[in-house]
Amino acid sequence: MKLNDIELVDNILKPEDFVRLRNATAFADIPIEHARKALKNGLINVSALKNGELIGMGRLVGDGAMYWYLQEIVVLPEYQGMGIGTMIVNHLVDYAVKNSSTGKFTTIGGVSAKGKEGFYQKLGFEVIPNGIRKMIEI
Repeated sequence: MKLNDIELVDNILKPEDFVRLRNATAFADIPIEHARKALKNGLINVSALKNGELIGMGRLVGDGAMYWYLQEIVVLPEYQGMGIGTMIVNHLVDYAVKNSSTGKFTTIGGVSAKGKEGFYQKLGFEVIPNGIRKMIEI
């Protein structure tokens, strides 16, 4: 599989798919209504598609100006280690930088799944006691 076989599409994630991907990767199960509200209230979500099939996702939540938080960076297990998670994170970080209105800096944070901290460190995030963080000057 080549990364150019992967298409990233914003804001098409359905609540049922959100729950399905969470469950496939050992995130806690949530009711569809929670998923629907979370997607509606988030700033942006991105879906990773291979031949039209959803194989990964990620979300940004926060205030949309100074503070952004990565949530549910998920890639189905059979597609992990191929660079898709990196594509998703970079896409969301680019969105945050382009849409930050402070003109000076923005902070992107999150909580890493246990054992995945190294993935975020490779992307320039700092591991802090309660999660991950990346400060970006604009």
